[in-house]
Amino acid sequence: MKIDAHQHFWHFDPVRDAWITPSMEVIRRDFLPEDLLPVLRAAGIDGAISVQASQSELETEFLLGLAEGQDAIRGVVGWVDLRADNLRERLDYFRPNSKLRGFRHIVQAEPDDLFLLRTEFMDGVRLLEEYGYTYDILIYPNQLPVAREFVTRLPHQKFVVDHLAKPYIKQGNIEKWAHDMESLARRENVSCKVSGMVTEADWEQWTPEQLRPYLDVVFEAFGPDRVLFGSDWPVCLVASSYERWIQVLEAYMAPFTESEKARFWGDNTLRFYDIPA
Repeated sequence: MKIDAHQHFWHFDPVRDAWITPSMEVIRRDFLPEDLLPVLRAAGIDGAISVQASQSELETEFLLGLAEGQDAIRGVVGWVDLRADNLRERLDYFRPNSKLRGFRHIVQAEPDDLFLLRTEFMDGVRLLEEYGYTYDILIYPNQLPVAREFVTRLPHQKFVVDHLAKPYIKQGNIEKWAHDMESLARRENVSCKVSGMVTEADWEQWTPEQLRPYLDVVFEAFGPDRVLFGSDWPVCLVASSYERWIQVLEAYMAPFTESEKARFWGDNTLRFYDIPA
């Protein structure tokens, strides 16, 4: 079974979604299940994990509403205020939603480089373990050392790094990122989504050869059991079609065993998010 571990839905709002700049015109519109499902079918993908794109409980409710009755939406990664005094109450509120599998905070946008280590935030993430929820780590490369300390302090929580921590592919910078990713990968409670790469490269001129060194680092560091296929659709459309991204990964995975391919394309995602096959 093939599962896309990372995609988004939204009703485009130019104020709320100000991060979608005019240069990203192709995604300055609504994206809903009726847009995604034909794309998945054409690519031979059986389902997807829908991930929050804005930080509100309304976003979580929105995604859960879209997932209801849609077998292809296998799970939702939502948002809740992990620093809130009433966090347990909010988690209890969401708990009956079986498709809610985890949460994410857009840490890459936080001005405090030590945000992940704030006591109230760590206490909130620590509570996720009790409820069986995962946590997606969305950061930039400079935040990797703090992320390593963060996951070290929470050794029993399940973490996944989104988009390889957004390496500087366009600039060709790899050494520091590679060192920090290898260090993070030594924490076995951390997995990595192989997603979002094309938008970190030159949107018009990237090649598979430019991506390969970054893929090599992640596959070697995390191993075949902790890498998850993801598209970051529709954001990826600013630099690639869905089909082209699939083709890049299929070519890269060609030398791998059938078992390793199956784990990457879906089994690891189902296991990480604890979703029945």
